[in-house]
Amino acid sequence: MMEMFKKMIGDKKEYKMMMARVEALPEDYQFVFKKIQNYMWNFSAGGSGMDMLHIQYELIELFESSAAEGRQVLEITGDDVASFADELVANAKTYVAKYREDLNQSILNRLGKK
Repeated sequence: MMEMFKKMIGDKKEYKMMMARVEALPEDYQFVFKKIQNYMWNFSAGGSGMDMLHIQYELIELFESSAAEGRQVLEITGDDVASFADELVANAKTYVAKYREDLNQSILNRLGKK
């Protein structure tokens, strides 16, 4: 039980540190990051969410380096930010992927194929 509490506290601390990095970005970058972050959580397959956090860390690094170069955030994401975000989560475990797997598996199980 103690290990679970330690992990929860550690995860929360790590998340706060990540968000502090976001708060250090220019305002436009912060706004876009938070919008992408909220969008991404809609597709998370649950569990620890670590797959989404890793993607967000990579996004922060991209935004930090781009901001340091003086680039505008939409130069990085393009005008279709939703498509940019979709590309970010393309390899993450998502609810959509889970539903697809469950559908296929249940049909294969019922029809006797493995």
